[in-house]
Amino acid sequence: MTVLYEDNHIIIVNKAPGEIVQGDKTGDKPLSETVKEYLKEKYNKPGNVFCGVTHRLDRPTSGAVLFAKTGKALSRLNDMFRDGKVDKTYWAIVKDRPPKEEDRLTHYLVKNEKTNKSDAYATEKPYAKKAALHYRLIAASQNYYLLEVDLETGRHHQIRVQLAKIGCPIKGDLKYGAARSNPDGSISLHARSVSFVHPVSKEKVTVTAPVPEDNLWKSLETTL
Repeated sequence: MTVLYEDNHIIIVNKAPGEIVQGDKTGDKPLSETVKEYLKEKYNKPGNVFCGVTHRLDRPTSGAVLFAKTGKALSRLNDMFRDGKVDKTYWAIVKDRPPKEEDRLTHYLVKNEKTNKSDAYATEKPYAKKAALHYRLIAASQNYYLLEVDLETGRHHQIRVQLAKIGCPIKGDLKYGAARSNPDGSISLHARSVSFVHPVSKEKVTVTAPVPEDNLWKSLETTL
């Protein structure tokens, strides 16, 4: 676990692909538990350590995850996420060149609980939630394209399904149409940065998460 930022109220870590942020039915150790252990050891704390989950990343993705170290920070951050006051930027590697170098995508997403997938529609549907994002092409190699994505909404699998809908499934994302999986089971989606006004100090915080230790990620990053 790599700590990207820490103060008295919050901690931001760089999640590795394959880690779960919060406990689920798999019973695998979640990142929140690893953070608790880190805090307990670092500050020599007795008893239970507080670590509040403010948002999640899909298991196969990597990047910046923000946790609250105090109840006050957690309640305020929850409000900020709900009100869209936390800016999150993602990087995604796709096999196919997007139809436009830059675009705003709007779809209506319907989540299928049985398959744990979302379907994207161009028009409103019953039970659908509106999803919007902005992407731009920032780098390319011989076979792949690197997109920078800014989320306007936070829906289930939003970036994965919206990019797939325009013919650009994320590398390794079999669930949404990629031709093959990545060797480590990851998908090439990375929560690159998070930016917000600190819930307690009111200072601007911007944190950038280094890309995974992977040749393709590194080579695309060096072209920027």
